[in-house]
Amino acid sequence: MRLGVSLQFESDDPEAIARLYVQAGYSAAGCPPVTLDQPERIRAIREAFARHDLMLAEVGVWNNMLDPDEDRRRLNLQANVEALALADEIGAVCCVNIAGSFHPSNWDGPQPRNLSDEAFDLTVQNVRHILQAVKPRRSYYTLETMPWVIPDSPDSYLRLLEAVDHPMFAVHLDPVNMINCPARYYDNAGFLRDCFARLGRWIVACHAKDILMTEQLTVHLQEARPGLGALDYRVFLQELSRLGRDVPLMLEHLPQAEYPLAQRYVLDVAKECRLSFSGVRGSAAN
Repeated sequence: MRLGVSLQFESDDPEAIARLYVQAGYSAAGCPPVTLDQPERIRAIREAFARHDLMLAEVGVWNNMLDPDEDRRRLNLQANVEALALADEIGAVCCVNIAGSFHPSNWDGPQPRNLSDEAFDLTVQNVRHILQAVKPRRSYYTLETMPWVIPDSPDSYLRLLEAVDHPMFAVHLDPVNMINCPARYYDNAGFLRDCFARLGRWIVACHAKDILMTEQLTVHLQEARPGLGALDYRVFLQELSRLGRDVPLMLEHLPQAEYPLAQRYVLDVAKECRLSFSGVRGSAAN
């Protein structure tokens, strides 16, 4: 397994960016800004990251493939095609988006139709279209798990995998996003084990964060920095390591100054469990 993050640097030079990630103690990173019509920059990023044994973990799209506006939906779908083509060209592990939302103004917002058969069928159609348009050789297309958008459970993801039925469609696991009720919150260790037991063969990337349930009525669940919530990171890392391959675990959604604190916590838990991350070196990892 690899520990990674997507950070912002003042430098635009691929060699400097790769070196800064490694010096910060990471062995995986999100793809730096680049487009398909920049072949020289693509090559420079690919070579710099390989030179420093830094995994290109993901190319994120983050748009709404279920947008109620047909024109916007079509443009968003094309952006996913281009992002997967970029991921495959640059050698990223995966291209990742969410399935989308029928919410009229919030691209990832809750909406009753998000969990409907209509959403499922359209998502299957979208994923098939993206994969057929690109025909990736190296990079997987993935959908991040979500609390109110499919896939919102292992069952939901298994159903999608079966329906899409493509070898380059895989799982991007964000367990915190699926902890959307007290039962999963209190038994998150069991939920983590269930996720890995049923989805493990397809998991190619994970997001790392934490979750905290407050005492405010009715039910309030909020994202937290790793170590400040209830997620059982010992189980999370143990299950991730059992996959037996370099799956990136990507920290996210933090102010820049808090990433070293999250990183330190994850590394400390790994050490307690006698686990290690491939390629992690530098001052932050010592």
